[in-house]
Amino acid sequence: MADNTNKNFSLKLWFRATRPFSFTASATPCVVGAMMALLMDSSGSLWYLLPFIILSSVIMHAATNVVSDYYDFIKGVDTKDSFGGSGVLTEGLMEPKQSFRGGIVLFIIAVLLGLPIIFARGEIIIYLGIIGILGGFFYTGWPIGYKYHALGNYFVFALMGPAMVVGTFYALTGTYSSSVLYASLPVGFLVAGILQANNLRDIVHDRQAKIKTFAGMMGGGYAKAEYLFLILGAYIIVIALVLFKILSPWSLIVFLSLPPALKNLNQIRGVHIDDTSKIAMLDVQTAQLHLMFGLLLSVSIVISKFI
Repeated sequence: MADNTNKNFSLKLWFRATRPFSFTASATPCVVGAMMALLMDSSGSLWYLLPFIILSSVIMHAATNVVSDYYDFIKGVDTKDSFGGSGVLTEGLMEPKQSFRGGIVLFIIAVLLGLPIIFARGEIIIYLGIIGILGGFFYTGWPIGYKYHALGNYFVFALMGPAMVVGTFYALTGTYSSSVLYASLPVGFLVAGILQANNLRDIVHDRQAKIKTFAGMMGGGYAKAEYLFLILGAYIIVIALVLFKILSPWSLIVFLSLPPALKNLNQIRGVHIDDTSKIAMLDVQTAQLHLMFGLLLSVSIVISKFI
């Protein structure tokens, strides 16, 4: 009985280490890409691949989180007094090397889950997979760690916005559409907003750890302005896509998610970078907004398909 208890505790610890609250950031783009495939009704769509697409994307995201925990901890970015990370290393619940190895295992599992997609769609999926793995590992991984060189927002926008939405569409249909690329932009804006919320909150800790983010380099005022740009920009892009008839007017139902967006924006007003405890959960709240927005966008695409 004791062995089972220890095993369950270990599984819970590993689950915590993956930061599951963030998984919607990788699953939502896949859903949007799938709904665009449904809208365009390709006769060659391979819908049996969708579970593999979503699972491999989420597991790769989990791997990135675990490896990121390792590098952030050994570089002194995550400490007992900071808000970032899963806490399993800063609280001494797991050995750093154990975390790193676990992240590598998760990357391998993501690759295995992607094999059916590769067999079905060929070498382009291999290239997309390599880009995803390298982008995930080198987010913090040695010797690149682009997160530490003020490049995190750009790569996260590209990899978890357009690349995932367009990649899902291609994996399902075997085709490319510029309309899908345009539809991915608001999703990318909001997923970059999740990271920006994290960077805004962690300006002081990041400076102490001597790592560079644009938020840290430009200051609190810039960080707030960028967060505002990313959040409101997602809604403005949807309006533009409707006006240019890339998305249907039904897509405007994403504005049902505007109240929590405005609540987040109001929350950062008056926050000083030396006391960001008031926005300790802003990244989680932005992830919830990203999910709500993405689901509403997906529903609007389905409605425009059948009405």
